[in-house]
Amino acid sequence: MKKQLDRKDLKPTLLKGERDALAPGLSRRSFFMAAGAAGVAAGSTVLASKPAEAQSQAWLQPGNNNHVIDLQGGTGRASTGAVGIDYYGHCALKITSPNGATVLFDPWRDDPSGAWGLWFKNEFPQIAVDITLSTHAHFDHDAIERPNSTMVLDRMVGNFEFADLKITGFADKHACVAPGWYNWTNALAEFGVEACPPNNVGHMDMVVYLVETGGIRTLIWGDNRHNPPQEFYDAIGEVDVLTLPVDGSQHILSYVQGNDIVSRLKPKVIIPTHYLNETTSYTLTTLQDADEWVKSQQSYQLLDSASLKLEAGEIAGMSSEFLYFGNHALQG
Repeated sequence: MKKQLDRKDLKPTLLKGERDALAPGLSRRSFFMAAGAAGVAAGSTVLASKPAEAQSQAWLQPGNNNHVIDLQGGTGRASTGAVGIDYYGHCALKITSPNGATVLFDPWRDDPSGAWGLWFKNEFPQIAVDITLSTHAHFDHDAIERPNSTMVLDRMVGNFEFADLKITGFADKHACVAPGWYNWTNALAEFGVEACPPNNVGHMDMVVYLVETGGIRTLIWGDNRHNPPQEFYDAIGEVDVLTLPVDGSQHILSYVQGNDIVSRLKPKVIIPTHYLNETTSYTLTTLQDADEWVKSQQSYQLLDSASLKLEAGEIAGMSSEFLYFGNHALQG
């Protein structure tokens, strides 16, 4: 007769590629499907039991929602004036609306499993923002617990309106074939999961965000693939400011792929992201700077700080102007 398991006596379980007696139904494949790209070694992996922990850290955050209360009465009203964009390295950008609403995209962290090495020199700063959003569930985009954020919209699809901001999330897919020298997508195959659609593992899903405020439409590309269907482009429509993950190693998008997206969307301004920034990231990322790609463009500006302000009237006459933060990044 099978012994009844006493959950208090559970000990670390060795996964051997077959069903484990201590964890019925848990196979090697299902473990890696759950772990995603956590990168736990495929050899003698040990799964340790530990007490359940709450994921949300919101109850520990200082401050309150007074700023949101002040702003919510203006929801749905258009605004004019400068739109602020602050860069925190990698793909982390904060947009400030003309009326003062703030939204942060893709705060980063190091891979908690340790498998991908140290990417960032510090923890993401605990800045105060009204809204935090993540484009996808990879460690370099999903540190949503770090900012002191009144609201968190993790991988949101659909429409959201608050103050003088309108945010629309479009579901699509992460780039799944590495175009550069480092074939990071092979790692997923080694873990027994599919990277490419239609049967991709869940963490290779993506949300691309369109932010409308101050008469400017900003598209946060995240790590989206270079070849979404035509319906994707049709739904997005006109874009004024576009962020794109292109670096010298061509880790997510190649130069050709990035240029093709620019030619399709015809934005007035392009902001490179997901490159090696000496202020925030280590060379262990395998990324390079975006200097070569930027300087190959017809028109570009090397910014002298990690912050800029854009006005609809100012950028109306621009055509594919590259604004490059370089090694500038805010740290708090």
